[in-house]
Amino acid sequence: MNNKITIGTRGSKLSLAYSNRVKSLILKEGLIEDKNINIKIIKTSGDLFQNKKISEIGGKGLFCKEIEDELVRGKIDIAVHSLKDMESLERKELEVLAYIKRNDPRDSLISVKYKSFSEMNSGTIGSGSKRRELQLRLIKKNIKIKSIRGNIDTRIQKVIDGHYDGIVLALAGLKMLSLEKHVIEIFPLEDFLPAVGQGIIAAQCRKEDVKIKQILSKINHEETKICAITERAFLKAIGGDCETAVGGNATIEKDLIKFKVQLFSDDGKKVFNLEKKGSRNQPEHLGKLVAEEILKSAGEEFKKKI
Repeated sequence: MNNKITIGTRGSKLSLAYSNRVKSLILKEGLIEDKNINIKIIKTSGDLFQNKKISEIGGKGLFCKEIEDELVRGKIDIAVHSLKDMESLERKELEVLAYIKRNDPRDSLISVKYKSFSEMNSGTIGSGSKRRELQLRLIKKNIKIKSIRGNIDTRIQKVIDGHYDGIVLALAGLKMLSLEKHVIEIFPLEDFLPAVGQGIIAAQCRKEDVKIKQILSKINHEETKICAITERAFLKAIGGDCETAVGGNATIEKDLIKFKVQLFSDDGKKVFNLEKKGSRNQPEHLGKLVAEEILKSAGEEFKKKI
């Protein structure tokens, strides 16, 4: 039996941090030696075209496609992704077997010019997310939003250099890289729902790879898995694409899942909010049910894209 494992990942500092997190959890289980785990950097289309909007080059799945291709071909054994970058419909040959314990799912604001979002009456905020843009405008109608791409370090440097008055980034990534010192404000979940899957690392493998499945099952965090399944079932059921402005966050309360979602109309002028609870034993059912209800509320204001 080949005892070596190759983990595939993007080459950014954050992606490497995620992969090393998965590696450390595997090592902690004592099932394989450090020298037998290799991390392989894979360039994705999302990394190669950093001057274009994600929607212009094919959607957020472009951060995963090439890594998944390597997994299908047997060139790597485990693919590590940020769950929010994954398409809601997984490839039939592959399966996420480990959902790493969720980091802080909230969004945060970075600025050197201002001390809080309330001060930014005429500032320009960098964001590549339609959801964040519309959420910011719910709080401040006339805020200026300018597109931004690149890794975390690059984006922060653009703020420091004065190209933007502020940027909104996921707090989970900043914490992973110990960069939270740059944060001036954290947006509360009550007002600013994150992207579905935000703060969750997903470890994916081939469905027929029994050895890797056994390893990944030991590092899975069950409560995070339940929340992830709820959120992704919802995302799949609403039929959104990378331009859909949608947020969602599931949490566990004893034997229940509390699931709160927010969906903007196609023209961005209306917002629909819904919160519902369901059994933690039926996460997929709850995700679909919430999707059905919010789609009914939105009516003709939102149309499925996929």
